[in-house]
Amino acid sequence: MTSEGHRRSLLRRRRRRRLRRLLVLPLLLTALTVLLLRGYVHSEFLADHRVRPEAPSDRVPWEVREGGPVVDTGGPRPVGHRVPDHMIVLTFDDGPDPVWTPKVLDELAEHDARAVFFVTGAMAARHPGLVRRMVAEGHEIGLHTFNHPDLSYQSKSRIDWELAQNQLALAGAAGVRTYLFRPPYSSHAHALDNESWPVVRYVGSRGYITVLNDTDTKDWARPGVDEIVRRAVPEEAGAGAVVLMHDAGGDRSQTVAALDRLLPELKARGYAFTNLTEALRAPSAHTPVSGPELWKGRFFVLAVGVAERATSLFIAALTVVGLLVFARLGLMLLMAGAHGRAARRRAALTPEPVTRPVSVVVPAYNEAECIAHTVRSLVAGDHRVEVVVVDDGSRDATADIVEGLRLPDVRVVRQANTGKPAALNNGIAHASHDIIVMVDGDTVFEPSTIRELVQPFADPAVGAVAGNAKVGNRDTLIGAWQHIEYVMGFSLERRMYDVLRCMPTVPGAVGAFRREALERVGGVSDDTLAEDTDLTMAVHRDGWRVVYAENARAWTEAPETVRQLWSQRYRWSYGTMQAMWKHRRAVLERGPSGRFGRVGLLLISLFTVLMPLLAPLIDVFLLYGLLFGPAQRTAAVWLGVLAVQAACAAYAFRLDREPLTHLVSLPLQQVLHRQLMYLVLLRSWATALTGGRLRWQKLRRTGAVDSAPAGIAKPRHMQGSTTV
Repeated sequence: MTSEGHRRSLLRRRRRRRLRRLLVLPLLLTALTVLLLRGYVHSEFLADHRVRPEAPSDRVPWEVREGGPVVDTGGPRPVGHRVPDHMIVLTFDDGPDPVWTPKVLDELAEHDARAVFFVTGAMAARHPGLVRRMVAEGHEIGLHTFNHPDLSYQSKSRIDWELAQNQLALAGAAGVRTYLFRPPYSSHAHALDNESWPVVRYVGSRGYITVLNDTDTKDWARPGVDEIVRRAVPEEAGAGAVVLMHDAGGDRSQTVAALDRLLPELKARGYAFTNLTEALRAPSAHTPVSGPELWKGRFFVLAVGVAERATSLFIAALTVVGLLVFARLGLMLLMAGAHGRAARRRAALTPEPVTRPVSVVVPAYNEAECIAHTVRSLVAGDHRVEVVVVDDGSRDATADIVEGLRLPDVRVVRQANTGKPAALNNGIAHASHDIIVMVDGDTVFEPSTIRELVQPFADPAVGAVAGNAKVGNRDTLIGAWQHIEYVMGFSLERRMYDVLRCMPTVPGAVGAFRREALERVGGVSDDTLAEDTDLTMAVHRDGWRVVYAENARAWTEAPETVRQLWSQRYRWSYGTMQAMWKHRRAVLERGPSGRFGRVGLLLISLFTVLMPLLAPLIDVFLLYGLLFGPAQRTAAVWLGVLAVQAACAAYAFRLDREPLTHLVSLPLQQVLHRQLMYLVLLRSWATALTGGRLRWQKLRRTGAVDSAPAGIAKPRHMQGSTTV
């Protein structure tokens, strides 16, 4: 490639990287903003549920306490107003509610009555259509604060904020402002005391009229329809009144039923149900809003609507991921039991063991730290092998180290650096036997690994065998997390896929293939970054069985830093997506290929792509619930899910004969490791959408795994055996 071509290629890669960030970051910021906004409008941020007890009232002016329920403190002296005789002003607090407010409005419309709705900003922003309906049908709107705190506990700045946000929601919902105000937890004028009176006086100085009540139905307590009607009727016949009711805050069926009786009964007695300003012959409570104030309100209400709908989608996605998590766990446990029973049946049949020699191909690129451990473990096994190490243009002494070992039946093939798939194909071409074992250059085998790995080839229908890859460097926190993932996820999952005959991946660390199967599918392809998954899917589609040999254990060096883990999983995740897309036609095919497509690809899509992408919602809603919701219930649910996962992990560890000590880090693994995998998958999606193609990302090895860890329990059939 010319220097100019190289420069253009580099610029294209940089543009793709920037585009991936532009795809990922807005998603994360949007999700965070949506949840914060939802917490805001659901009164979960600044909610203050304290209610002040009754206090002395000696500083409340007499003319206010005895003057009437409508208090105006904007003039030189406070004034209390009463509703004229034979007029009823129905008032409804705490709404609008999507269930009960429409029913209340329907009753008012049926009886041609008007009312005043004291709405909270949080509810008005969430249900703007109901506010618009109130205004359109001739009712008045009053402020009831944004999220319903007892204002006697609040500072003046907090009171100003509650009123301003309430007005903002009202402007966005209906395009109007109002000067009517009712304090939360208020009652009659004569109930004002030394703590609540300063609030009324301050709100009056801001241009508001405070509306209290003459009769309180206490419908919030659901005392019964008869009692609500009795309390709503003025004690003095013919006297006017401001009646307090509620259209939100709980079950308001009794309120609706009471209206159906109250309205015709009082109308028959000569009462009129009117707006407050009409009753007092005052200017309309509503002032149209225009300009920036209107657009700010509309934007706020629009954002709240988006947040509400997005949160509903998040909750639906959380439900989906919950179902997927438990479906996966249940299916894996069920299939693990079936796998064990099938293994015992096969053992009872005592088939002729596979004893013919096999070829082991080891692709190696800069593996000087660990290649000697790998090769020695291969030739020290109890099955006859030839080892072909393909040095893929290493810049270190990998090939020289192998040749310096001078081990029998070990050959080194050198080639220019052309990638792992080409190295594997070159190794297969130089192999002498019809069973090919593929091993990564950083992996150590147990003495029995190859023998266990090749036994399934006694069945001529078997084209490939997946071994049991184990994490050798598990003593760090990151290593322990990967150890849990390998045992609980990969090992348990492979048992499931084995029973369902749709094994998606024969791992590059430990896997075996029949030469005929490799030749029929054209060898190892470099079309994807997950060449092992691509090859396994191709073998399935060619009609071969792919099985799992749980006792063929190999110990590999897992990434030891977050950056290395990111790099590895990014390649795995993106490569798996590539392989799925490449073999997508299997869904429409017949026979074994169709079975793999309709079962295997479906399960991979659900459990490997969709579930990990949605799984972080569990932790997001955990954090959300702890901060803004019922913290104890949220924590109990999350701990319950964790307990189920811990039980499943313990079962998987028991199947793999692993000590349970590393499960101590499971809670952290479920939170931190899952977030990392989520980001990896999200970036993989971004890479796929932007058309990027990742290069091979070689991990730096330390040679930490030089042999199979001591103290690991042997399978029962090996106990007491000697090492050859």
